[in-house]
Amino acid sequence: MRRSQIAPGVHLSYDAAQKFNRCRISIHFAFPARRETATAHALLPLVMEQGYADCPDMTQMTKKLARLYGADLTVDARPMGCSHNLCVSITGIKDQFALEGEKLTQEYAALALGTAFHPYFVGSTFDPEAVGIEKQMLKKALEDEVNDKRLYCQRQANREFFGDSPAGVRQEGYLEEVDGLTPEALTEAYYEMLRTANIELIVLGCDEASTTAVKDALLTELSAIDRAPLPRAENIAMPRREPVRKVEHFDTTQAKLCMLFTLGRPMQPEQLAAVRLAMALYGGSVTSRLFLNVRERDHLCYYCSSSFQSFTGSMAVNSGVEHADAARAEQAVLKELADLCDGPITDEELEDCRRGLLAGMNGLEDTLGGIETWYYMEVLRGGPVQTPDDARRALLAVTREDVRDILKQFTLSVSCLLTREEGNENG
Repeated sequence: MRRSQIAPGVHLSYDAAQKFNRCRISIHFAFPARRETATAHALLPLVMEQGYADCPDMTQMTKKLARLYGADLTVDARPMGCSHNLCVSITGIKDQFALEGEKLTQEYAALALGTAFHPYFVGSTFDPEAVGIEKQMLKKALEDEVNDKRLYCQRQANREFFGDSPAGVRQEGYLEEVDGLTPEALTEAYYEMLRTANIELIVLGCDEASTTAVKDALLTELSAIDRAPLPRAENIAMPRREPVRKVEHFDTTQAKLCMLFTLGRPMQPEQLAAVRLAMALYGGSVTSRLFLNVRERDHLCYYCSSSFQSFTGSMAVNSGVEHADAARAEQAVLKELADLCDGPITDEELEDCRRGLLAGMNGLEDTLGGIETWYYMEVLRGGPVQTPDDARRALLAVTREDVRDILKQFTLSVSCLLTREEGNENG
């Protein structure tokens, strides 16, 4: 992957990816998450995906993509710590596989750039009808959050953990704001994104001439915008504190437990390899302590796993448990962490987890989406951009002492439990 700055706050990442018969063009907009515009930015990709100025509805868009041999266009948003990220991406077959010699890459670029920079407006704002429809979809998704108890528990834990910090902005949106969101407000949020976002153009599977053409087309679009890119949001970590335990009561078959731990300081890029192996040992694999001991041996949960968020220096342990076993499960989760920090770690389990991670890494470059995700996450994390080969070499060098050093830094901050009220045995 080659990466270069092509304008202030704008970079091009390029890989010819010759082994694939498809190509991919993605435009990533990354900008600081703000409470004031969170709901508008949650709605934005839903509306943008419905069409753009030259293709103003989904019916026309679907027909156009079908004519391009089934190309796939997506607009999505995802939280990245303190950053909001919106991505317009299109994937389709390479020019040389077109049956009638069509200039497919050119058409893909026109679709992606049209979607990103020329949305369908009625007058000077997003189409009120489209906005109204997608508001209802967003509202339903936010209302339904509580019905997915696993997701709800995670989000409630996050809300307590991050509080009013930049990472605490609800990038999925705020239910109470959806009805009042106007096409004018959405349009203002869209233009704010164009002005302030750091932009990463990722072109995979195209030759150099086609990539240059896509780059030039993007720069032409940007030349019409009064850009003032904001600095990229820095990685953070929540300070250590006395653990907070929250309990909510629901009449469910299975209780949900989410525990959040803080590293106490922002993760450094050179720590990532040790973090990866630590997660695999603790709860990120089928050979992990949480899986083998808490789930399989002690039968304290239906599922139990750990994960790490590099942008916020936080570790999450999520589990589904019997209501009566919730307290024992929490203590078992903490015990396994303590045992990894202070007890023996066998060569066998260390190498089993390392082999599992290496095997997963070996598949990272088997898809265009995998390549894109890898490199874009590297960009957002800051520091030197690692290739998968770099990451594999770093992983091979991690020792059990490195694992322990990382795990010892985690302290419990929040434990969120969804369970039945005592005495209620229904469900």
